[in-house]
Amino acid sequence: MTAHEPQITDALVAAHGLKPEEYQRILALIGRVPSFTELGIFSAMWNEHCSYKSSRLHLRKLPTKAPWVIKGPGENAGVIDIGDGDACVFKMESHNHPSFIEPYQGATTGVGGILRDVFTMGARPIACLNLLRFGSPKHAKTRHLVAGVVAGIGGYGNSFGVPTVGGSTAFDSSYDGNILVNAMAVGLAKTDSIFYSAAAGVGNPIVYLGSKTGRDGIHGATMASASFEADTEEKRPTVQVGDPFSEKLLLEACLELMASGAVIAIQDMGAAGLTSSAVEMGAKGNLGVELDLDAVPCREEGMTAYEMMLSESQERMLMVLRPEKEKNAEAIFRKWGLDFAIVGKTTDTLRFVVKHRGQVKADLPIKELGDQAPLYDRPYTPTPTPAKIDTDAITAPTSNDLALLALLATPDLCSKRWVWEQYDHLILGNTVRAPGGDAAVVRIGDGPKGLALSTDVTARYCAADPREGGKQAAAECWRNITARGAKPLALTDNLNFGNPEKPEIMGQFIGCLEGVGEAARALDFPIVSGNVSLYNETQGKGIPPTPAIGGVGVIADVALAAQTGFGAEGDTLLLVGTTEGWLGQSIYSRDLMGRADGAPPPVDLAVERRNGDFVRELVLSGSVSAVHDISDGGLAVALAEMVLSGGIGATVEELPPGPTHAILFGEDQARYLLSSPPQKAEALLRAAEAVGVPVTRIGRTGGDALTLPNEAPILLRELRKAHETPFPDYMAGNDRAFYDKDVSENADARR
Repeated sequence: MTAHEPQITDALVAAHGLKPEEYQRILALIGRVPSFTELGIFSAMWNEHCSYKSSRLHLRKLPTKAPWVIKGPGENAGVIDIGDGDACVFKMESHNHPSFIEPYQGATTGVGGILRDVFTMGARPIACLNLLRFGSPKHAKTRHLVAGVVAGIGGYGNSFGVPTVGGSTAFDSSYDGNILVNAMAVGLAKTDSIFYSAAAGVGNPIVYLGSKTGRDGIHGATMASASFEADTEEKRPTVQVGDPFSEKLLLEACLELMASGAVIAIQDMGAAGLTSSAVEMGAKGNLGVELDLDAVPCREEGMTAYEMMLSESQERMLMVLRPEKEKNAEAIFRKWGLDFAIVGKTTDTLRFVVKHRGQVKADLPIKELGDQAPLYDRPYTPTPTPAKIDTDAITAPTSNDLALLALLATPDLCSKRWVWEQYDHLILGNTVRAPGGDAAVVRIGDGPKGLALSTDVTARYCAADPREGGKQAAAECWRNITARGAKPLALTDNLNFGNPEKPEIMGQFIGCLEGVGEAARALDFPIVSGNVSLYNETQGKGIPPTPAIGGVGVIADVALAAQTGFGAEGDTLLLVGTTEGWLGQSIYSRDLMGRADGAPPPVDLAVERRNGDFVRELVLSGSVSAVHDISDGGLAVALAEMVLSGGIGATVEELPPGPTHAILFGEDQARYLLSSPPQKAEALLRAAEAVGVPVTRIGRTGGDALTLPNEAPILLRELRKAHETPFPDYMAGNDRAFYDKDVSENADARR
């Protein structure tokens, strides 16, 4: 230890996020007191964000294999075979803590990081999505956080040149102190040109590529592995700073270098920066790594070994190159104006050795840095199963037409056009179905084939019953892809939870994971990549369990992809699935009646698959003119969304039996709303009966209003005003823009 390095004390160990027993494990592993740099390396590799020490025991239980899965979890991103020699590479990750502290940069670097995960595998990114959760609109910080996050996502994605084609934005007071910013990226590669991170060969050069290293983001991964306390603002320096233009150069340089045959292994410098990338490359290849930090390009003077190893500066890569291609590789990167530096070599020692200014700053066993990270089987308490709400005992709070207008003006159900219009969703020219529907559809190259993409989760279901909520999150994503006519192939997840050291939170995690896994198995929807984000908690208050799901499906011809909006007058309205009027945990009960009790709607996965497969066949056969999954807000909200999307009204003439408000606003699962030309509707009904799929004729399209049974027609302009104006009004400073049941004149004013 050099004179200027601090002494290793219990307080310093604790400041690095390591518990006393974990530090004792370090002492036993290396047989001495670690250097300051070594302590930082252990802190980076053994924090929750990098080691998954509370979750990996349970993640092993998830289904990750299928004939079309080329690479499941364990790499920078998952890879699936989508036919014709093409592979889809995709992943979702969180940038929750950084985005709460500094929303613009937190969101930009979240997008930048997930894009690098995709092109590190040799894929060209073609689309981005996101899943955003904010606190109550009444909270003092919410408007500021929304503005910063949306600007950051748009600023990075638009500048980088990849369309942001879909996402999900919702609000709840439980996210007041800890928002969620989950970013997903999707790319294309050839199945025989996938690049991996395992180093190979002894004595091969390890090359640093991209932007220079600075002091931004030091301890970023450690910060992301801890809950927020009163010192949140002091953590601002741990947030990285992104540069989308540098990343665009890095993308092009990396893909050109990969095509040259020079790359043996490649790893993004993401969380924990140079430390995690170097250790993971060596450990996966059963090799040692020796780094010389004197060669690392730095943008700040006097950076120490500790700072360089823990910096999370953006737009950086680490590669193992073929020695004979070194000069060619350097020429490619110099051409693109990026740094290229040989910073080390592979060895046969299985040691991770870091040198700086002629001194050895770290000398550690490389495999044990990952393999010997703590693994906790944490105690857990299952969430009690709630009782079903007796729908007959619930009195409708207002007429159904006013209830619909009110729901369309709530924070969760109002139009998010204000959000997605700040994203360039048309760049590259391949977006076939834009944001605002069930799933985005993106054409693959100049052919007919396309990808359907969606992100979903209903956190209130997960909080009430984690297992059912986990099943519903995966099933809802599968359903959204199916509604376009695409075949769902695989999913990525972002498991956002509170403090796993609390048994009730660990119970939520395990329950949701079991539900997601059950749905993935039943729907042939394997999990090929993902991220776990724990300690989403502020001063003891955690977020609700939010296992975000990002799904990918394939459609053979994008011209067949279903529209959300009604496309013609006089079409027959058809309801697919069984409707009982399930109001437990519905937005109707929560936002109009102030009730947060009851069990969420159950998910019958066999029924999901049967109904979804039938709907997909209808889409591909041209039997339907519009399709929409029925979810939040139930049948009435789905109708309103289809009316608004297509600009054509509808009349509901008949409903399934039951209390009308429950049938209209209940959130029963495995349901779709279809419109079909009358001449095709009869054959459709006969086909449904033949395969045992319940389909009910409920009305017809046409006119300039939506008419519910026994209610006055609601003009399209009334629907549009209720749906479209709240979000922009709120962002303009109107604190009463959204419907609020506590403001008595709110609903009437919207008529």
